[in-house]
Amino acid sequence: MRNILVLSDESKAICSLFKSIGNKDSKLKGISVGTDPVNPLKYDIAFLDLGLKDWHKWLFELRQRIPVIVFGDADVAQAVESMKLGASDFLKKPLNGEMLGDVITRHKRKVLNNESGFDETIGTSTAMQKVFGLIKKAAVSESNVLITGESGTGKELVARAIHKWGPRSEKSFITINCSAIPDTLLESELFGFEKGAFTGANYTRKGLLELADGGTVFFDEIGDVSLLFQTKILRVLQEGEIMRIGGTHQINIDVRIISATNSDLSTACKKGIFREDLFFRLNVINIHLPTLLNRMDDIPSLIAHFMKKHSPKRKDMSIKEVSDDAMSILMNYSYPGNVRELENIIERAISLANSPTILSSDLPEHLLITPSQKAAPKLKLKEAIADIEKELIWSALQRSGGNISKAAQDLGIYRQQLQRKIKQLKIAT
Repeated sequence: MRNILVLSDESKAICSLFKSIGNKDSKLKGISVGTDPVNPLKYDIAFLDLGLKDWHKWLFELRQRIPVIVFGDADVAQAVESMKLGASDFLKKPLNGEMLGDVITRHKRKVLNNESGFDETIGTSTAMQKVFGLIKKAAVSESNVLITGESGTGKELVARAIHKWGPRSEKSFITINCSAIPDTLLESELFGFEKGAFTGANYTRKGLLELADGGTVFFDEIGDVSLLFQTKILRVLQEGEIMRIGGTHQINIDVRIISATNSDLSTACKKGIFREDLFFRLNVINIHLPTLLNRMDDIPSLIAHFMKKHSPKRKDMSIKEVSDDAMSILMNYSYPGNVRELENIIERAISLANSPTILSSDLPEHLLITPSQKAAPKLKLKEAIADIEKELIWSALQRSGGNISKAAQDLGIYRQQLQRKIKQLKIAT
């Protein structure tokens, strides 16, 4: 841990506690204290006293940039409110060294250097090497990036790598979960507000876009946003300026936009549910992440990475390897949840293992069911063939992003044949 920010009237006493655990964290270099204006970009984590009069203001300023640990008396309502407003953790007073050490361990940032990947995006397959090449090119550019791929493929990790290795790495990286912001809170969240702009606006608050000035904004699941949201974002991209609610003048901002979606935005544009002009502005550099099923060669290196990441969670035993039987099962599973599902499986197995080696019995039951154990389908041959055809066509369409020509080529049939099959089998495209 490099730098810790403490905001409290009792900051000197808390600093003494941090110094008492300094030997437990060799990266602890110093602590800044006080309630004067500070630059949060210089800190790795913040500790905020809920006894401060302006704790709401500080939480809003810091939460998008670094983890904010709040602490206070046994006021359940206040603790719940702070967590809802974005605090990462809550500690009950009085604080002690052990408590602070534990919370720092839970929240400290880790930069992983792996020979088999690019930061935390792991892979040695040809498909992933192409992705890594695009990440490097996108990082040295200032152009907007659109990352596409199914849920669980690691889109946010790619966005963070682009920011980290780019010229804006010393500035903010702010994630905006598009599907989580209702239209009623859209303007106040994105643009902020002036004191007195509306009932309850007792202070001036910067919006997420203003907080990201000079850095990177990551719009996660941009395909889920409303047309109103799209219009607001398009204006920011066109004009490079915003106005707080209740404000009287425009504020110039300089941000780089990285977006991610598991939707087909091209099709959404054709259907009129996504603005084509916004799509073109976002999709300057496109990075498509393959499903895990299409990069099965990466599974051993991914497993090794997740073993290294999650094994320290077992305090009673060091889990070091995966048995041949378990590896065979893991290599033959389809992973509908992609890399995220594989990580979940490995973390679960590490938690349940009774020996230093992960065995097949430590894996989830649904991975252990063999084809012979599955209930035999009571279908006629014609129906069974139709089901298989439908599944193969649907998978090909998913891989091609809905492109019928590419899907037909993948299936080894003519485009016209595929179109007839889609119509005959009533496959949604």
